[in-house]
Amino acid sequence: MKVRKVLHLLGIEAAEVNVAFVSRKKMKELNAKFRGIEKETDVLSFPDGDINPETNKKFLGDIIICKSVAKEQARKVGNSFDDEILFLKVHGLLHLLGYDHETDDDAKIMFALQKKIIYNLHVGT
Repeated sequence: MKVRKVLHLLGIEAAEVNVAFVSRKKMKELNAKFRGIEKETDVLSFPDGDINPETNKKFLGDIIICKSVAKEQARKVGNSFDDEILFLKVHGLLHLLGYDHETDDDAKIMFALQKKIIYNLHVGT
């Protein structure tokens, strides 16, 4: 799944995002450094918002995914690995766009949009 498809579904055409895959060790380091949590996690998002001078597109930020954590989660919830990666990319992208799930109300909004996007991606394939 290309992040560009998700951006298109959200009506965002002129934007860029980096997606990187890291080891458990690296994810644990990043989570400790930026969130103060001493354990690995599935996905982290680092918003930016600057304009890329080479492309004149807004750089939304970086999405970092730990494949081994994603594999474990996929197994636990009965997803395929590809579906779990899709879920994490969409989740990370929504964080880059300012959505969060810190409160119940925010979580309802973010997770409903996430579900809608994933549904539309599956229907469109």
